[in-house]
This record gives sequence, C-alpha cells and structure tokens, in this order.
Amino acid sequence: MVELFKLKITADVETTVLTKPEVEKFFYRLDEQHYDQGVLTIPAGAFVDDAGDPVASITEVVTDNGYYLLFVNGVLQQEGLYTVTADNVEIQTDEIPEDAPITLIVTNFAPEADTETTITT
Repeated sequence: MVELFKLKITADVETTVLTKPEVEKFFYRLDEQHYDQGVLTIPAGAFVDDAGDPVASITEVVTDNGYYLLFVNGVLQQEGLYTVTADNVEIQTDEIPEDAPITLIVTNFAPEADTETTITT
C-alpha cells in the first residue's frame, strides 16, 4: 500500500512598526513688506522656531513621507494656496490682516519596521 506523507508548516509573524514623526513648527507675524503683487513671500529668516529663535532655512518634507500644515490667523489653509521651499513660503493672497499670526508645521516620518518570523515544521 502507498501512503501519502504531508508536510505541515506553520509560520508565526510578528511585525513592529514605529512611525517616528519629526515635527517642526515655524511662527511668523505678517509684515506688509513681504507682499508683492498679491503674493505674500515670507523669507525663512522671518520665521522663528518654538524657542523664539530665528531660523536659517525651512525644513522640507520628505517626498511621500511628510506634509506641511499652514495656519493663517489660526485657520488651516488649503494646500493649493501656498508653496514651501527651504528659502521661503509663498501664499497666494493679499487679504491677510497685518500682524496676523502665520504658523507652518512640517511633519516628516522616519519609520522603522522589524519583523520576526518563526517557522514550525
């Protein structure tokens, strides 16, 4: 008689993922001299960080792994209304009141993942 032998294998997988967000905040009070033909261009040096110190450049987001949030006078702005570079922030408007607070939040992620697989036969 012929007997069929079957191999039984089980695998237990445990994955740990750490998103590790890196958040930076930049603060600015509107200065009329930064307006030019309906565009507000805020140079990086006009922003201060959480400690109140001037910044040399604006942290850029990592492609596909970060994002910006821009608040003007406490209101979150649509992404299409502004652009961010290391040198400046441009906002397409000339209707922001003088001395209005503008806050830029830069969030980048440095994710780490670790997987442990245990195979039992």
